[in-house]
Amino acid sequence: MKTLRYLALVATLTAAAANAQAALVNRGGGMVYDTTFNITWLADWNTAKTSGYHADGAMDWDSAKAWADNLVFGGYDDWRLPSAQHSAGASVCGPAFDCTDSEMGHMFYDNWGATRGLDFYTGSNAANLALFSNVQAGPYWTGTDYASDPSSAWFFYTASTGGFQTYVSKRPPLFAVAVRSGDVPEPSSLALALVSLLAMGMLASKSRQAGPPSPG
Repeated sequence: MKTLRYLALVATLTAAAANAQAALVNRGGGMVYDTTFNITWLADWNTAKTSGYHADGAMDWDSAKAWADNLVFGGYDDWRLPSAQHSAGASVCGPAFDCTDSEMGHMFYDNWGATRGLDFYTGSNAANLALFSNVQAGPYWTGTDYASDPSSAWFFYTASTGGFQTYVSKRPPLFAVAVRSGDVPEPSSLALALVSLLAMGMLASKSRQAGPPSPG
């Protein structure tokens, strides 16, 4: 029993340490996990183009939203456009720079270390920038409607007035990247599975060593 408790503690501490080490974690398979916002990003920021879904990846809002909502990637089908707010019901920052509560803003300012008004590739965190490919120097849709006018939606500039979040009609073609809530896979689930497998192996080994029960 002491061994099982020790294994559980090791697994818990290992998962916690992984989360504490970095805000972004490369999960492989084209996915990057943000430990702060608990969301997973596509590593390819123009997957709509590179996958052959769209000629250049710039789509009107309805098309971009349909692409993200119907995307199946890495075995997951719950992808979506990034949100212009950190949590449901929170106020939307903008039109403005420094909207770090936005999922796109958090990536631009906090993870990439970019500066308001400058291009994303001037960000100070080269290691985090290197986790992504095909980031387009231009505006990206969010999945958040503009509350005062449902025919408009919020978007975020990565370059040319980079770091600015504002809204526009849903008609013009802008770029799109997809995110999903949660990790891939959940570290706690893997840790528990590992503990279970180790425990079963140890019990089976002890059973074999003990041999058959003595008679009477």
